[in-house]
Amino acid sequence: MNEKKIILITGGAGFIGSHVVRLFVKKYPRYKIINADKLTYAGNLENLTDIEKEKNYIFEKLDIVDKDAVFNLFSKYAFDGIIHLAAESHVDRSITGPEAFVHTNIVGTVNLLNASLNAWKDSKEGKLFYHISTDEVFGSLGEKGYFTEKSPYDPKSPYSASKASSDHLVRAYGHTYGLPVIVSNCSNNYGPNQFPEKLIPLAINNIRNNKPVPVYGRGENVRDWLYVEDHAKAVDLIFHKGRPGETYNIGGNNEWKNIDLLKLLCRIMDKKLGRQTGTSEKLLTFVKDRPGHDLRYAIDSSKLRNELGWEPISDFSEGLEKTVDWYLSNTRWLERVISGEYQKYYQEQYSGR
Repeated sequence: MNEKKIILITGGAGFIGSHVVRLFVKKYPRYKIINADKLTYAGNLENLTDIEKEKNYIFEKLDIVDKDAVFNLFSKYAFDGIIHLAAESHVDRSITGPEAFVHTNIVGTVNLLNASLNAWKDSKEGKLFYHISTDEVFGSLGEKGYFTEKSPYDPKSPYSASKASSDHLVRAYGHTYGLPVIVSNCSNNYGPNQFPEKLIPLAINNIRNNKPVPVYGRGENVRDWLYVEDHAKAVDLIFHKGRPGETYNIGGNNEWKNIDLLKLLCRIMDKKLGRQTGTSEKLLTFVKDRPGHDLRYAIDSSKLRNELGWEPISDFSEGLEKTVDWYLSNTRWLERVISGEYQKYYQEQYSGR
């Protein structure tokens, strides 16, 4: 693609965001990719050391809740498109501290919408505000059925309620102001660079250190797992070929009960660590279930497949092995994240700029 564009990716130092940033920087050398991230506990610039010196990549430290800072960023760069990933995203944290989720996920999104509307007031031609959301906005499924783009919203946690609010606001700006918007809702992501509070990296790290692996309730909750690089490729496709005003669901067509996933992970870890089969499984420890814990999520991605030709290419066992290999090969990254040392990287690399 030879055209020049200036693209803002918010939350680009986070788990999913870093994979999207890397893909765009490498695939589109004529684009200028601006990564704006607040660098909270989940934003880690060490996720992007391999591309941080590329000529088409710029990092800007930004809190999207700060309206003036957002508008100043839009004055500095003439953005052609926004890929909005910045969000507070951990359900457990939203239960103990919902205010941060309201501020970042709702107020921050409105600030970006208003800045986009102001920047594109003369012409919206060729512009796009692409908002990336979650399947958790749809609530919980029974044993059968799938979330589609027409599924009613029924969020059950402060996190999913705040994301549902931001989804509605993005669509409202599209309808009310004619802002060119797209929303996508994805299932659970897994893969390299995920912050170790999430299920898979938490389990990998605890098994590696022979620590108990907590399992909510009886481990019967079902999730549809999507390899993060498959998600990044879907984002690329939707950004370039999706229709403004539309919603696209992104899922792995890959449902697993938590307990079955963890048992598979235990078998992989036993093999990788040279342990006797069954050793890691003894670490699984059932704990009190999370309040409002949705039973099952499952995404119908047929619209994305049929309209844009996307397919998740990663086999789950293969993707899980690749993920385990990455964490076992990047123990320094993992230890720096757990200790908080990674947060010094910004000062070390960007001080004085």
